[in-house]
Amino acid sequence: MADAPETPPTEPAATPSPAAPARRARRRTAPATEATGETAPVKKEAKPAKEEAKVPKRAELPPPLRTLLSVRRSLDRRRPIFGRQAANRYYRIGRDGSWRRPRGLQSKQRRHYGYRAEIVSIGYRSPARVRGLVPSGFAPVIVHTADELEGVDARRQAAIIARTVGTRRRLVLEERARQLGVRVLNPIGGGDRET
Repeated sequence: MADAPETPPTEPAATPSPAAPARRARRRTAPATEATGETAPVKKEAKPAKEEAKVPKRAELPPPLRTLLSVRRSLDRRRPIFGRQAANRYYRIGRDGSWRRPRGLQSKQRRHYGYRAEIVSIGYRSPARVRGLVPSGFAPVIVHTADELEGVDARRQAAIIARTVGTRRRLVLEERARQLGVRVLNPIGGGDRET
């Protein structure tokens, strides 16, 4: 008789502790069909279509206006900060960043001395056809009621909810705007806020 090779004794399999998380997710399958005995994969149920229209991120503009918007963006990057005269000296002048033209006879800023801040002038202006549009290309429309919201063109205009509207009515207006597919530039959460 040939000697059978000895097999090492098998150790009991280590059982995972009940607190350990499952390593593999179970695959969901449909019950086996009687004829073939195979299991068919379960199809995910389609979610019901929402009534809300898709809110656009950018306005639908013709190509010339889109080009002018990009020109405006490049001008914005090059435009200097217009500092008001003596804004560094007095808190009441410099705190809000407002602009006043220097009018003094000996004013170095009025006489364009190089070490003074630049003066607001017409050469820094943005193209007229895109002036007043927000960066995404929408023309802002101030809205107080749901009726005013109905008149907003969702492709070209975006709503700004007036500051006099309270929180309760503001939430109603935001929900109605979502249903109409109108972009709100100043939502209550501030997530999509655009200047």
